[in-house]
Amino acid sequence: MPEQKNISRRDFLKLGGLATVSLLAANIIATINRRNKSASNAATIAKNAVAQITDAEFPVVLAGVARESDAQVLIKAVKDAAQTATDFAWLSNGDTVLIKPALNSGNPYPATTNPEGVRAMVELLKEKGAGRVIVSDMSGIEHVKLSAEELEGSTRTLMQASGIAEAVLAAGAELYFPEEAGWDAFFEDYPVDDAYWKQGIMMPNIIQEVDHIVLMPRCSRHVLMGSSLGMKNAVGYWRTDSRLEYHKFASTIQEKTADANTVQCLREKQRLVLTTATQILTTQGPDNGFIATPDTGLVIASESIVAHDMVAQAWLLQNRFAMSAEEKEDARDPYKNQFLVDNANRFVVSRLGGSGEAIHTEKLIRNDIDSIWDDRVLNRAYQVFGGIPNVKLVDANASVPQEIKNGLFKMVSNPAY
Repeated sequence: MPEQKNISRRDFLKLGGLATVSLLAANIIATINRRNKSASNAATIAKNAVAQITDAEFPVVLAGVARESDAQVLIKAVKDAAQTATDFAWLSNGDTVLIKPALNSGNPYPATTNPEGVRAMVELLKEKGAGRVIVSDMSGIEHVKLSAEELEGSTRTLMQASGIAEAVLAAGAELYFPEEAGWDAFFEDYPVDDAYWKQGIMMPNIIQEVDHIVLMPRCSRHVLMGSSLGMKNAVGYWRTDSRLEYHKFASTIQEKTADANTVQCLREKQRLVLTTATQILTTQGPDNGFIATPDTGLVIASESIVAHDMVAQAWLLQNRFAMSAEEKEDARDPYKNQFLVDNANRFVVSRLGGSGEAIHTEKLIRNDIDSIWDDRVLNRAYQVFGGIPNVKLVDANASVPQEIKNGLFKMVSNPAY
């Protein structure tokens, strides 16, 4: 699929370069975003965003997986989705690839990335000629804390508990945990715009040693952010000081999430974003919540992280809307409580930097997301990635019900056009 490759790599880099131009219009949208407008402003947000590149389509591939399917069905769906989303022309024989899963805790999928999905991706990369395949993440501050003086907790232990480690090793890949290499095993990288980040972002050195990155997030609600999708998954790269800045200056935490995905190393090396979303945490998150298991689950894949997250957010919303009254009544969702959200973030800051930092933390304003156009992370991404993607849904295995495709298409279609 050469045209898709040009869009996601060459045009992606161009879009990063367009960020300077795009920011001429950014103040208008930033004001809208900061005021946290509701879905009624969707068309206004879209119209004021950087003009969509209408000649370029951004494919987002869907592969359906029927409920109760065995692991082999899921593995095939992951491989089908990945091979439809990219032609792998970027992968030369012997290249090293890093797979970045979502592993905030040691809890099983869907609180963390599906182990069989990771196994499938490792197998596929090996089939395509990859040399080393490395799976790496650093878990959340509730479980793992790295400082210049000491290390508390272990991502390795949590990855073993989640089942991902076993799947990775069985498929012939390696494990790497940045905190085990210490405080100095990070380098500073910079987003395309410094409007929200005061410092550069500390990324793990392992990224400089690999040729390509495949991002494998999950589809989940999140107690602080509202949702945890592809762009939110970037937090797992960061050293503790970058995480502290992210949470302490919380009034723009959504915008910082998008901007963090524009650091040079990710712009140059990230090739594919793939989520196994056969199960979805539709409440609470990131570690617990109500687990929705639709009759047909999805694998979602794209070379564009923004287009991927538009569809993943729509899928999360579809499954939230489909919850029965009884499920909604029984499911606790702390994100509905502004006081809890703000104070939960202050607790995170206290873990990252101590009580003194928590006292001076900005208020985190919850972002109600009733449509993808409410999502402040996405709305900022449209600015720094060059516009609202023209999403084209592609069914990789002819097993996605038309009703699902129609619903997703309606939710991700740009309301300004």
